Amino acid sequence: MSDAIAMVGLYVRDQDEALDFYVGKLDFKVHTDARNGDYRWLTVQHPEQPSFELGLFKPQPPTVDEATAQVLNEVVAKGAMPPLVLVVDNCQASYDAMRERGVEFTQEPIARYGRVDASVRDPSGNGWKMIETP
Repeated sequence: MSDAIAMVGLYVRDQDEALDFYVGKLDFKVHTDARNGDYRWLTVQHPEQPSFELGLFKPQPPTVDEATAQVLNEVVAKGAMPPLVLVVDNCQASYDAMRERGVEFTQEPIARYGRVDASVRDPSGNGWKMIETP
């Protein structure tokens, strides 16, 4: 038996918009896209890490009430959630390739702390730190 984290979920404002960003611009692959009434279970995977899923979830009933869903959407949109980290071999090359696909960065690649990093936010406001491996 192995112990591992298999999935982490993000709150997103619009699942179709998030799907376009993660699959269309970051090259993630769809793992699961299932519906149960108004509820949609949507997960994607990074092509180099197929054992890990990123859940793209809309805050909504039955998981939270409407008032809480509104607050969660506002908090995410402000970029208040902790950033996720994407590790890349070459930050500048990845930055250039993602910009060509329409990704808008909040910070260009910069060398600091012994590494090169850049920052981006998804359409819902979730922050990503892209860090070059040493």
